[in-house]
Amino acid sequence: MKTRSLLTAVGILLAVCAQAQTTAKGIIAEGGTTNDRASARVLYWNQKTNAAAGQIAINYGCPVWKKDYEDTAKFDAMTDGKTWRLGNNFWTTLLTDLPLSISGKHVSPGSYYLGLSRSADGSQWSLAFINPIGARKSHLDAFDIRKAKVEFLVPMSIEKAGELAEKLTITLTHPKDEIKNITLKIAWGNLALSAPVKVALAE
Repeated sequence: MKTRSLLTAVGILLAVCAQAQTTAKGIIAEGGTTNDRASARVLYWNQKTNAAAGQIAINYGCPVWKKDYEDTAKFDAMTDGKTWRLGNNFWTTLLTDLPLSISGKHVSPGSYYLGLSRSADGSQWSLAFINPIGARKSHLDAFDIRKAKVEFLVPMSIEKAGELAEKLTITLTHPKDEIKNITLKIAWGNLALSAPVKVALAE
C-alpha cells in the first residue's frame, strides 16, 4: 500500500513538473499597466488658416540611469560597435508629416523606430532609423533591437553633460525667430548628444 501511494505521489509530481515545463515553453503576456513614457513634439500652426501646418514628435520610454554605466570600461564594452535600445518598454518612435534634414541626412515624412548606434572605436554616436513595417512583421520587440535591420544612420554630436540626467530625456528646441531650425538633444546620465534638424516647412 505504501509503495502504491509513493508511486502515485511520484506520478503526480512528474505530471506537475511536465506541466510546468510545457507552460515555460509557451507564450506569456507582459505589461498592460501604465508606464513612464514621454513625448517631445513641435507643432506648426498656420495662423492665417487657423489649422495645423505639420508636426514632429518623438515618443519614448524613460529608463533610469544606472550607476554601473558610470564605469567607463563597462559602458564602452556594452555600447562600442553596437546598436542600443533608445528608451524602454515600447519602441522609441519618430513621427513626422514634414520632410526633415537631420545632421544633413534627408528624412522623409513617415514613422520610424529609433535606436542609438555607436562606432566600434566609441568615437561616434548615431541615431539608428528602423522601418516599423519590417519590425512589426517579425513581431520584433525593442528589447531585441540588435536583430532589427537599420535602414540608415544619422550622426549625432557628443556634448559635455551638465547635471546627471537621472532619466532619459529627449528634447526638440528652436529659436523663437528660426522655427525651421530645431535642435534634437538626448540626455541620459552623463551621456549628452545633439543633432541639428532642418524642417521643410511650406509658408
